[in-house]
Amino acid sequence: MKIAKTLSILGIAVAGIALAGCRAGGENQGLEYAPQMYHSVAYEPLTQITDSETKGDLISTREDGKGEYFNSNINNPHNMNMREPVANTVPRNKEGYLPYRYKAFEIEEAGANMKNPIELNDEVLVDGKRLFGLYCTPCHGAGGEGDGKVGAIIGGVANLKGGAYVGLSEGHIYHVITKGKGRMGAHASQITPENRWKIVHYVKQELQGGQNADNAVASTEVVAEEVADQDVSQVETPAN
Repeated sequence: MKIAKTLSILGIAVAGIALAGCRAGGENQGLEYAPQMYHSVAYEPLTQITDSETKGDLISTREDGKGEYFNSNINNPHNMNMREPVANTVPRNKEGYLPYRYKAFEIEEAGANMKNPIELNDEVLVDGKRLFGLYCTPCHGAGGEGDGKVGAIIGGVANLKGGAYVGLSEGHIYHVITKGKGRMGAHASQITPENRWKIVHYVKQELQGGQNADNAVASTEVVAEEVADQDVSQVETPAN
């Protein structure tokens, strides 16, 4: 009987302590298990704490004795937490493409210099048709004639099967998809470079019957070098 009573009292006491620890608000955040997991602080990329006496706010302790907000990797050079890229290097995406350097108004240069790096085959055309249906048909219509439901409302949508549009180069079409032109907004943030080129293949081969299509596939490296060699001076982009 005595044991049961003692256990009951202990149970009530433990429950009370647990409930008291759960209370939080304002400056009191209650009891926490592994607080470093809750209060992890991102490294500041351009600065470091190099003074060994500066340890940050001691909200909790760490195994190395430094405060919770000590967030520097003092082994990195230049008093920065981030590593600088190797000199004279340019980041590429997983397909090996360099960043797209042409400005919106450099449409003629892009049309003349950019070649499709995606090998033309049936699978690419099928995927290009699917992508065209996702991104292009609302304005251009399923047949590319500018009769999509959105195009019917806003007007002025290009008929990709008629007039001068048939004579556009693959690089020109890719540039317009990337940077936009006229009423068409830029789609670079929505469509990956590889998928843009697939759409270009579909437009040239299926909608325009292969007219003015460059079927000689340029290597990714050649395309990247051509883009990288362009003038990248900071010029204000005029409105399309």
